[in-house]
This record gives sequence, structure tokens and C-alpha cells, in this order.
Amino acid sequence: MALMGQMMTMPLLISSLLKHAARHAGDTEIVSKRVEGDLHRYNWRAAELRARQLAQALARLGCAPGDRIATLAWNGYRHLEIYYGVSGSALVCHTINPRLFPEQIAWIANDAQDRVLCFDLNFLPLVEKLAEHLPSIKHYVLMTARAHMPAQTSLPGLLCYEELIEAEDGHYAWPEFDEQTASSICYTSGTTGHPKGAVYSHRSTVLHAFAAALPDALDCSARDVVMPVVPMFHVNAWGLPYACAMVGCKLVMPGPHMDGKSLYELFEGEGVTFSAGVPTIWLGLLTYVKANGLKFSSFKRTVIGGSACPPAMMATLIDEFGVDVIHAWGMTEMSPLGTAAKLNAAQLQLPQEEQRRLLAKQGRAIYGVDMNVIDDEGQVLPWDGVSAGNLVVRGPWVIDRYYGHAEAALITVAGEPGWFPTGDVATIDAQGFMQITDRSKDVIKSGGEWISSIDLENIAVAHPAVFEAAVIACAHPKWDERPLLVVVKKPDAELTAEQLLAFFEGRIAKWQIPDDVVFVTELPHTATGKLQKLKLREQFKAHRLAGF
Repeated sequence: MALMGQMMTMPLLISSLLKHAARHAGDTEIVSKRVEGDLHRYNWRAAELRARQLAQALARLGCAPGDRIATLAWNGYRHLEIYYGVSGSALVCHTINPRLFPEQIAWIANDAQDRVLCFDLNFLPLVEKLAEHLPSIKHYVLMTARAHMPAQTSLPGLLCYEELIEAEDGHYAWPEFDEQTASSICYTSGTTGHPKGAVYSHRSTVLHAFAAALPDALDCSARDVVMPVVPMFHVNAWGLPYACAMVGCKLVMPGPHMDGKSLYELFEGEGVTFSAGVPTIWLGLLTYVKANGLKFSSFKRTVIGGSACPPAMMATLIDEFGVDVIHAWGMTEMSPLGTAAKLNAAQLQLPQEEQRRLLAKQGRAIYGVDMNVIDDEGQVLPWDGVSAGNLVVRGPWVIDRYYGHAEAALITVAGEPGWFPTGDVATIDAQGFMQITDRSKDVIKSGGEWISSIDLENIAVAHPAVFEAAVIACAHPKWDERPLLVVVKKPDAELTAEQLLAFFEGRIAKWQIPDDVVFVTELPHTATGKLQKLKLREQFKAHRLAGF
């Protein structure tokens, strides 16, 4: 009979993160640019007290363990309090992306059966329109003070967040319960069909925070000043609100003010050392900084995910501004972190060109995540950096099924059950560096060979006249599909299709060069900042390439 360990049995609960931060980093600042426009400052000790007050207030409203408490909110201190006050009291925090279509927001809230909706001031008109379609919502809470409450509203019994908090004394002990209890729920962006819910547990969230903070992941420490630009409604801001509490660092939150000028002023004013966001955010910030001849005084590293970081953007951040780039990959179904591109000691001795080639990949699996690439028959492909296949993952913060779905979302790989199919196409090299070559629905299948749209996009945006680019498949009578390049030029830039296609020569195999270029004023993006290729394919479905 196996000898069992004789250790304390203490559940891994989200409340323990905030308690730790309040006790051991209580004076460390949390700074928020509010929707109201001003800067708010307090610290982890005050945040923990107000989260306890919120837990009391929600109990007074009749909320019971398991009830879903929804948010439509930006990154800010009140949203942080909801993260902890809700989950810490055995309720379920449901962050909803306000950039979705109103019909999608209503569908998601109804699917989750949300009981309370907390929302920022600038979402009041949206919520007033949605209310009649939200039968499960019993209480609406406006995340502001009495001075900013509307004189009139169509919302029944609209509550003021600050008044809810102030009515409680904070004498509340965080309860202990099973660590497998649901802590929060996030929905996929629903680019095909309805969004699907991923329900995280306290255990999975705390383990994810441990892994995120590791040096070979996001490398968070008490010496950092962290600003998550990735929204708190986008997969829990990639776990940073939890990892930052775990290490007790200063936290800076930009609210809705995410233009280049506002972000730069926060970076400099608060001494931000580390930030996280999708490529489109950094595109706007870099455009502002370069246009005004500015530099960063404290910004040392950023994690870029959500979609592939173009090598040209990475080079600009590293070479021109001295900012290290951590290329990362994950998904809603993974809480979200899966990989991070961090070099080991041996790789740091490689020539710079070889280092950059590795850093352009999505990186190695962080501890807790296992991954493989498989063919269409479910057989594992070699880790040779060439063999592209369907990426599958497993781990303690990877879902096994979607909310409300009885059947598991997992598949068997080489006779081994329990793998989650990501929908991404990838390669893994001998050093374990994974590279996304496409989404399975975006890969271009030309004459039986696969062409990576990401590779083509990276080349296009390296051209000095290109602001943004997307590649989609167009029907072709001989090759089935061929790549079409859709481009937004930089302001006042002169560029022809012939000049841009000539730029590809010598940079990729000749047969992979796009067949045509279309210039547009802007590209469509999803609510999470990713290129919306479904819309592009619909827009250009009648486009005719040479050969018709």
C-alpha cells in the first residue's frame, strides 16, 4: 500500500491570493484610469477590504453560491474587486466582452443565467437597451459613485456600486470550500456559431497564476509595475490580476483609455515595467511614440498574444526601444496560457538572427501544459519544426467540456484519451518551440500543399509602406485555393500591388507568393482584436484571381 503524504489539506482558493497580497504587500499601489477620466489610487490592503464588503453586499442581495455575477467593464479597481469578491464568496464571476454585438451579449448572459450585472458608466446606454432581453438578471449595479448616477434610467432599481460597498462593514471571513468549485466563466469569441462558455475552477485559476508568474512564462515579481492592457473581459486579462496579487506587485489599469497617447502617459507616469496586449494595441502605441520622437524610460518587457506578433513589430520593440518581447500563445479554453517564447542558456549563445527566429515562434509549453501536433488520423507528428498538424493540448487549466455541454470536448491521440483539439495548425521543433502556422479554418490549401497565412502576413507588414495586412484563401480553378493579400497602407504611403508582390521574392517559396493584392482603408477585427477573416472571406468571395 502506498505511503500517503502527511501535509495540511488546504484548498487552492482565489481568495488566498488577495489575502496574501493584502498581508504581505498591503501598501503596494493599485492605480486605475477611471471611466470618469481621473486617476484612482489605493493599495492591495484596501482592495481586499472592499472585496470583502462586496461579498457582504452580494449576500444581502440574495446571491447564493454558484450564482453567476456578470460584468461589462474595463480594467479598473472596481472590476478587480468584483473578480475577488465574487469568486472568493463561492459565486461565479462572468466577464462579458462589451465589444460583442448586443445580440451576442444577451445570448451569453442568458446562456450563463446571470443573476447580477455590474457595468461601467459608459455602458449604461447599452445595458438599458439590453435589459428587456435579460430575464435572469435580478439586479443592475452601476460601477460608479452617487455623484455620477443618472438622474433617469429605464433600468429597474439601478444600484450604485459605491453605495453597496459603503453599506457594509467588511467584517467578513473568506469561506473555505472545495477547490474544484467554479470560480469564473469566460465565453469564446464565437467567430463560428454561438460563443461557448469555459468554466474555470479555483484550483485551475491558482495553478495558472503560479505558472504565469514563473520566470520562463510572464516572469512577474514584486519588483514589477504591471499594466495589463489586455482587457479583464478577455480571458481574465491572461491571468494577470491573479498573478499580480500572488507576487504583490504594483498594478496599473488603463480603463477604456487605450489610445497610444493615453497608454504612453500611463507607462511613463507610473513607471510601468511590464505590460501585456494584442498586436493591434502595440501598433497604436508604437505609431504614437515614433510620430512624437519618444522613448520609454521604464518599460522593459511585454507579452504579446491573441494573434501572432509580426517579426517587424518585435524587431522595433527590441532594437529601437529596448523592450523585450515575450511571444505567447493560449486560448479561452486554456485559461489562457499555453506557451511562452523564452530562450534558455544555450539559446542565448546563438547568433542574434537565430535567437529572433526562435522568439518569433509561440514558444515552449509552460509547466502544466502538454502538447502535440497530430495528423488527420490522430497520429502524432515528429517534433522537427517542419511537420505541420493539428495542435492538441492537455493540462490542469485546460477545459474538458464547454459549459452546458454534456459531452466532453476531448479526443484520443495515439491511443491516449484526454487531449483538447485547439483548432490551430502548428509545428513543434526539436527544442520544443511551437509555432502556429494557421487556424485550421484559415490555412490555404493550394494544390494539396498548405500555405500559412501568418507567414505571408508577417512578410507583408515588414514592408515600410504597410500598416496592416491579412491573407485569405480565394477559389482557384486549378489549385483549389490561392492566397489573396488584403492590405491597409500607412498614411500617405505610395505602394502598388506589383511592388508589394515583388517584396515577397526571396523571402518565401515562389509558389506561396500571393496571387493578388487588394488595398482597403481598414481591416475588420473581432471583439478581442484579432483579424476577422470570416468577414473578409465573405467580402471577397466573388474576387477572381488570374486563371479564371
